[in-house]
Amino acid sequence: MNPLIGITCHHDFEYLYMLNSSYVQSITEAGGIPLLLAMGMKNDVSVLVDRLDGLVLSGGFDINPLFYGEEPIQELGEIYPGRDDNEMELVRAFLQADKPVLGICRGHQVLNVVQGGTMYQDIHTQIEGNVLQHIQRARRDHLSHRVQILDDSKLSKIYGTSSILVNSYHHQAVKEVGDSLKVCGTSSDGIVEAIVSEKHNFVVGVQWHPEDTACSGDAPSKKLFAAFVEACS
Repeated sequence: MNPLIGITCHHDFEYLYMLNSSYVQSITEAGGIPLLLAMGMKNDVSVLVDRLDGLVLSGGFDINPLFYGEEPIQELGEIYPGRDDNEMELVRAFLQADKPVLGICRGHQVLNVVQGGTMYQDIHTQIEGNVLQHIQRARRDHLSHRVQILDDSKLSKIYGTSSILVNSYHHQAVKEVGDSLKVCGTSSDGIVEAIVSEKHNFVVGVQWHPEDTACSGDAPSKKLFAAFVEACS
């Protein structure tokens, strides 16, 4: 039976729930059944965990820094605190149930914060040295920079290689890694690009957007979604 996989959405707090169609396409092509999750489900988390086989935390705007013990700096972008609350409750429940979670971009960061990790609110002002262009000026399926994958990690086994090319759309990044999480991918400037849980069957966060590149035929991106959906099965 094809696994039922929840995908979190962005909400503009006026009219629309929004999600790029590439998330749905990537899950569907990997053999999953996608279900878009609205906000305001904190009281229904236990029902969702029981009925869903996996969770995708989608991309979006910045995380409220109060969740990791900091106050906002000038360069902090737009935040949606209601979404933070909702997704963190979902993540805690899925981790407790040890059901698969795939965090993408913002979702990768949410995974880290839930586990007690911290964030760079803005990599361009808070990290010294030459930082790569992490908000690429190219179409979303363009592979813009390389990520080194830790040998013998879950991702190296999925990809079958120690280096992949990714796209990039972020100005925040993981700083201190949360409990039970391990860094398994970095860019050449030292930015944490991928994390995995050492306590759970399949809990992976990636800083890039594999849903966009999977839809354009990128083999490593397709392998990631295939591995995630298989873990959900």
